[in-house]
Amino acid sequence: MLALNRKSPLDFVFAALIVAAGVYALSRYREFMDVYEQGILLASIAGLVWFGWFWPAMRWFLPACGAVALCGIALYQGDLERGATVFGLRYLLSSQSAVMWMCVLFFLATGLYWLGLLRRSATALSIASGLTWAAAGAALVSKLVRWYESYLIGADVGHIPVSNLYEVFVLFCLITALMYLYYEARFQARAMGAFVLLVISGAVMFILWYSLDRQAHEIQPLIPALQSWWMKIHVPANFVGYGAFALAAMLGVAWLLAMPATQAPRHQLALYPAALALLAVGGVFFAKAGDWFPDLGSGVGLVTLFIWSVAGMILLALNRGRLAGYLPAAATLDEVAYKAIAVGFLFFTIATILGALWAAEAWGGYWSWDPKETWALIVWLNYAAWLHVRLVKGWRGDVLAWWSVVGLLVTTFAFVGVNMFLSGLHSYGNL
Repeated sequence: MLALNRKSPLDFVFAALIVAAGVYALSRYREFMDVYEQGILLASIAGLVWFGWFWPAMRWFLPACGAVALCGIALYQGDLERGATVFGLRYLLSSQSAVMWMCVLFFLATGLYWLGLLRRSATALSIASGLTWAAAGAALVSKLVRWYESYLIGADVGHIPVSNLYEVFVLFCLITALMYLYYEARFQARAMGAFVLLVISGAVMFILWYSLDRQAHEIQPLIPALQSWWMKIHVPANFVGYGAFALAAMLGVAWLLAMPATQAPRHQLALYPAALALLAVGGVFFAKAGDWFPDLGSGVGLVTLFIWSVAGMILLALNRGRLAGYLPAAATLDEVAYKAIAVGFLFFTIATILGALWAAEAWGGYWSWDPKETWALIVWLNYAAWLHVRLVKGWRGDVLAWWSVVGLLVTTFAFVGVNMFLSGLHSYGNL
């Protein structure tokens, strides 16, 4: 428990700041909020205070991001067109500018984490950690400013920015980065960032492609199915789960590369060219499948992902123990992965329950075996089984590491694939 008599004056200053900001928002915008949204705001105030007391870094991170976001909001002066003409908005503080800074900072952090890992440089790892904090800050600022920008378009357009693939990928980057930074500080294991930042950089690459190629960064009105206060709690809870599962999967990869296999894969020399050939086949298929199989549509991406995943698994198996001596202790990697999956499972369970309640209100039933619901259940069962065999059966090591890696593929399909490759009530996104 966070006993009050153990709190410092700074803790109470932070709490007072959060409460004051929440009360101001409630007093100014109460007429635009229904009773449920007011309840969410009050719960958010309490949650943020607890979060700042639980993790002291939030006592400066959240106020700093809020102050920067308010600077961006002030620059608009109520006119969205100023985003294209005012220097501070166009290059720094508009939501899209902040996202671009986030992308650059995450890429730089990834490179420096790997430099620090391979050269055992504490300085490079420290700078990489700082860049990751800055990238997470840019992501949160972009969210806050984009929320305001949506209301500048129109009161009927304004909404919390978690409604489409572009917005939730930014949310994924933010949540995964913050979860990693917490565990990095708690376990004093910055070398983990070389692997965790890879999955964030993968999400960043998707954001860049999706926004530049498809102009997905443009704010659109909510479709009727998403015009609900349930979205404000269901989606963030889901992405705490997704971020935690992704973090655990990358630590599973790190564990496998840190621990030599007890027995080398058979026909090892032949498997290397096979894996490289699969990577090439996947690339050619992705580039040419539209001409060869015009009816396959967005299924091209799914098939390519499968081919590359198989190749990646083979290469991972062939390089067991290659980074022994560079990474934190195997026990540390295992413990962080376990804690991440435990937290992710809790939030994913909450999100699934909230989704069922939302479905009952929107469609008249708690469960309809829609593809999204079915795959959410598959993800839930996968991690429920993972936790069961670890806690009850005492499993450790290779099996759970591989399981967490494969779990990321299952989660990725539930996150992205269902929306774009299967039709159903949740098919809001497409490529």
